[in-house]
Amino acid sequence: MKIVILGLSITSSWGNGHATTYRSLSKGLHKRGHEVVFMERDVYWYASNRDMPDPEFCRIVLYNSVEQLKQHIYEIQSADCVILGSYVPDGIEIGELIIANASGTKAFYDIDTPVTLAALAGGKCSYISPSLIPKFDIYLSFSGGPCLEIFEKKYGSPASRQLFCSVDPELYFPAYSEKKWDLGYLGTYSDDRQPVLNELLVEPARKWPRGNFIVAGPQYPVSLTWPENVKRIEHLPPALHNDFYNAQRFTLNVTRSDMVRMGYSPSVRLFEAAACAIPVISDWWEGIDTIFKPDSEIFISKSNEDTLRILVKTSENQRTRAGENARQVVLENHTGEQRASELEDYISESIQRRKRIAHVNAPV
Repeated sequence: MKIVILGLSITSSWGNGHATTYRSLSKGLHKRGHEVVFMERDVYWYASNRDMPDPEFCRIVLYNSVEQLKQHIYEIQSADCVILGSYVPDGIEIGELIIANASGTKAFYDIDTPVTLAALAGGKCSYISPSLIPKFDIYLSFSGGPCLEIFEKKYGSPASRQLFCSVDPELYFPAYSEKKWDLGYLGTYSDDRQPVLNELLVEPARKWPRGNFIVAGPQYPVSLTWPENVKRIEHLPPALHNDFYNAQRFTLNVTRSDMVRMGYSPSVRLFEAAACAIPVISDWWEGIDTIFKPDSEIFISKSNEDTLRILVKTSENQRTRAGENARQVVLENHTGEQRASELEDYISESIQRRKRIAHVNAPV
C-alpha cells in the first residue's frame, strides 16, 4: 500500500515524542513492503534541530502552509491510506482537506489521547473537532481502555482502535556497558510531570547522596535546583538514547497527569528502556499491569521511599531478570513491525466495513 502520514514531525525529535513513534511505525511499514510518505509542516524550531532529515524508510514532503500542502494533493488522492496525526498545525482544516480528497482509508492518529479528550470537552482542541471525528474511517488512539468507547459512543467514530507507541529494536537493545547511574530519566519538561519527578527521583537523590542520578531533556526552567548527585543533560538526540539507557541500573518512567487519569497510556520511553533490558521504575496508572507485570517485569513507585527501597534493596539477580523479562514483552508485542501489522488489520477491517455499507446502500 501507499500510506501517507501527515504528522507533527518525523525529521526532528526536539521537544516532542511524536518523531520516534512515527519513525518506528514508518520503518515497520517499510519493512512490510509499503510505501510511506510523511508530510510535515516546515517550522523553524524543527528545521534547526533535524536529527533525521532524510529517513531511508519514507519519503519526506515539507510544506509551510495549507495552501502549499494543496500543491501536493496528489499524494493524498493516490494513497491507499491517509493518516492525520494529533497536534498538526491547522489540523482541522487539513482534516477536512483529507476527507474531501482521499479515496483510500482515512485515519486520525491521536498520540495525545487524554489531552485531546480534555480539550474536546472544553471546546478548545485545535487539531481535531467533534464534527470531524465521524468522517474518519478509523480513530487510532495512543491510549487503550475505556477511551476507545468514548470516541465511538460520544463522538461517533466508526471504529476507534488502540495503536500504542512502539520501539525499533535495531536502535534499542542491551549493550551491557558500565552502569554509571543508579537511576536516570529522559523526558521533556512539563509542569504536571515535575512534581512526580521531584518525588520519585530528586528527593531520593537528596536522601541518598552516594547514589548517582541523571535527568535528560529540554525546556527545564533554569530556576530549578538539582542535588549535586543529579547530572543534567539538555537535548539528547535519539542516536544517543541507547547508550543513555544502558548506562543506568534503573530508569524512571513518569506519566503526564492526563494520561494517568485516563490510564492505558504507555509512553515511548517505557518501551525504549525495556527494549534495552534496563528495568523500569514507573509511577502507577490504570492498565500498566496489563502491559508489564509488576515486580517481575516492572517496578512501581508511589513515593520517594518506594524508589529508594527499589534502588537499594533489589538484588542484582532480580534487577537483571526484570529487565530481560520486560525486553521479551517488548520484542513480542511493541515493535514498529508489530504496530504496522496492527495498522494493516485495521485498514483491512475498514475496507470490509465500507464494502458492507456500500452493499446495503446500493440501489435495488
